[in-house]
Amino acid sequence: MIYQSHDATTVSRPRLLPWSNLDGKPCYLVGDGSGNSHLSFVADNVESVQLDMAEELLDHAADILGYGEDDGDGDGDGKATAHQLRFLAARLVEALYDVHRIACSRGARLPVPDGDDDEPADAELQTRAGR
Repeated sequence: MIYQSHDATTVSRPRLLPWSNLDGKPCYLVGDGSGNSHLSFVADNVESVQLDMAEELLDHAADILGYGEDDGDGDGDGKATAHQLRFLAARLVEALYDVHRIACSRGARLPVPDGDDDEPADAELQTRAGR
């Protein structure tokens, strides 16, 4: 079978995926720019789940810390134990890493406006997003 290389104009920039390899290094998807591949679909779904989980965690944090409306379950008294606060902080850090990675991935795929010679700092974004 003979493989033809893609025209340079149809190949997009690599997409930072919302997961890492077994060594903790970032994974990238190189596609044709359409975003219609099976792996793009899976990555979109994983990002959606991560964003939903982050939102739920924020609601839980507000409840534990006593912010926002009290839903009547008695949890929102603002008297969390040190153990609960450490656990909450660890989960918030994980969620923030995920949300930051998603933002870096999506930001790196934005088109550069015409006349803007400055490329985004991809290396910095990708390094930070790769835990």
